[in-house]
Amino acid sequence: MMKSFGDLMKQAQKVQKQMGELQDRLAEDRYEASSGGGAVKVVVDGKQMLLTITIDPKAMDEKDPTILEDLILTAVGEAQRASAEKMAAEYGKLTGGFKMPF
Repeated sequence: MMKSFGDLMKQAQKVQKQMGELQDRLAEDRYEASSGGGAVKVVVDGKQMLLTITIDPKAMDEKDPTILEDLILTAVGEAQRASAEKMAAEYGKLTGGFKMPF
């Protein structure tokens, strides 16, 4: 039996509200990643925004600054991926696997 347009709109509004609540909740999550055996540690939030960077002073002793730059990029990328994967998994649960543009 086909739902009426009004029922579909109500369902869409319900899902939209749930997605907003989910975004708010996920924004509070924190994801930590490190690289270089813990020489660089970063924390991002649920929106993949960088919150903190901690660098072991020994990592700054290197003669080549590109090593430290690479460690930072690696750690940030890993934390952002973890956050994005969590968000995608939670949205998948909410939408029943239906892909939503973000």
